[in-house]
Amino acid sequence: MSDRTSSKMLPTEPYDLTVSRSAVLPTSGALIKRTFDVILATTGLIALSPLLALLAVLTRLTSHGPALYRQTRCGRGGQLFTLYKFRSMVTDADNLRPELEPMNQLDGPAFKLADDPRCTPLGDFLRKYSLDELPQFWNILRGDMSLVGPRPPLPEEVEKYEPWQTRRLMVTPGLTCLWVLEGRNELPFDRWVELDLEYIDNRSFWLDLKILFRTIPLVLSGRGAS
Repeated sequence: MSDRTSSKMLPTEPYDLTVSRSAVLPTSGALIKRTFDVILATTGLIALSPLLALLAVLTRLTSHGPALYRQTRCGRGGQLFTLYKFRSMVTDADNLRPELEPMNQLDGPAFKLADDPRCTPLGDFLRKYSLDELPQFWNILRGDMSLVGPRPPLPEEVEKYEPWQTRRLMVTPGLTCLWVLEGRNELPFDRWVELDLEYIDNRSFWLDLKILFRTIPLVLSGRGAS
């Protein structure tokens, strides 16, 4: 998948991206958030480089296919970008998804399946502890994502959104957000979106710090992942 997808955008006419005045970060707040993102993402990539290299090698050795998985996601305003993850599934996983749709364990347009048969043995471990998400530090450096914000959805999921749900597209997506703290993949989709909108309407540097500090022990415990 080419990075050229980042220049495309989904149709925005049906989207209601209205937001309260409090949700608009002032220039200084936006600059602080972006600076914080760049510093932590750079530090993470450097400090975790031995682990990243090890996971890449293990992914290649334990299953057929590339170490990295590239997927088109929706960013701010519906703009498409290429998201990077360590590959946790078989190489034809996307083609197999339609067969598994009837077993989807999430309501709404999102898809999740515990014990997904497409996952590799290593992939199950990576997903449980969110290690497959580590390459997204690169997305943060590129400006596609932030450390904190609504998780970036798939274009086909966005096409099924109700008008009020499209408001989660009005900010840069993130690596973690409020719904991760409440239950990760155990939440109903509407509650997931409600928490994203709560974050959007109350964004601040201190809220980002609170979410980040609470996310770390949750991810390390593997609770709520599937």
